[in-house]
Amino acid sequence: MYRKNRWQKLHLDMPLILLLMLLCGIGLMVLYSASEQSQHYLKRQMVFYAVGFVVMLVTAQLSPRLLARWALLPYAIGLLLLVAVLFFGVGAKGAQRWLELGGFRFQPSEIMKVAVPLMLASYLGQRHLPPTLRYVLAALLMMVLPALLVGLQPDLGTALLIFASGFFVLFLAGLHKRYMLGAGLLAMAAIPLFWLFLLHDYQKQRILTLLDPQADRLGSGWNIIQSTTAIGSGGWQGKGWMQGTQSQLDFLPEPHTDFIIAVFSEEFGLAGVLSLLGLYLLIVGRCLFLALRASNMFGRLLAGSIALTFFVYVVVNMGMVSGVLPVVGVPLPLVSYGGTSIVTLMLGFGMLMAVCVDKR
Repeated sequence: MYRKNRWQKLHLDMPLILLLMLLCGIGLMVLYSASEQSQHYLKRQMVFYAVGFVVMLVTAQLSPRLLARWALLPYAIGLLLLVAVLFFGVGAKGAQRWLELGGFRFQPSEIMKVAVPLMLASYLGQRHLPPTLRYVLAALLMMVLPALLVGLQPDLGTALLIFASGFFVLFLAGLHKRYMLGAGLLAMAAIPLFWLFLLHDYQKQRILTLLDPQADRLGSGWNIIQSTTAIGSGGWQGKGWMQGTQSQLDFLPEPHTDFIIAVFSEEFGLAGVLSLLGLYLLIVGRCLFLALRASNMFGRLLAGSIALTFFVYVVVNMGMVSGVLPVVGVPLPLVSYGGTSIVTLMLGFGMLMAVCVDKR
């Protein structure tokens, strides 16, 4: 006879929670070094983690049927907040991406990283799959609208990640190969128009810098040169915790946020980076395993897209810091400093457990 353990009664997956706690512990350790032993950043990050875990535990108690039924609500609220950012947003570093309410600043685009796959999973999960062209076009509209609003902030990196989170739902729903091939050819044909009319000058410069960072060593190429230098100087074993020169001597830009993996690589070397990547793969693998156990198509689509999108965040951040991808301002999940990103990711893991952990 089937018997639940106490964690299943709370709709929680203990292996996934332990892996996330381990990742957060590593994040605190690296942040303490990257922020020059700042107690301020450390305490705030601990608060972010605590809030994130509470959000995850509460969200895990929600019924999958409730999530599917009310999926439109967070999607609609997210769109309204993105529109509000364009008119009332708080600017920083040439971008207007935040809203400030009661002294609290948050980034609405982070909400859409969860709201878009939730909306698409609810929409497609109720249809006959694989989706027909009619449903594919409707899903594309749901993906393009928030991505376009985020791109206007401008935040091209987050816009692409939001689009990717929706694409994974379509992919897992059995999107036909001819649709993917057609979309790929159309995207390639649109690259010249994209370059001429949609990209800002600084975004074009980031792509050119990726191709030749040495062309402007003290300007646009500074960030990537310093980050790759930090990564290379760590060698196999690294220099030791808080012993990195690039970060401790302030050569490395944004060491506690987007470029924190460079700090980790310099201090713990390639062996440490491979171990961290292995931890990320264990988390993604556990999420995909849980996705297979979901009782309906909505749960499988939602959980699978959350897992794959999480992995894309890791690849994009590591790729941009190592000079493989353009710098797009994507934090390293659950390691980089930042409250909105952490809470949103934990919200996603909570939804994953809500639809996947056995509730018999």
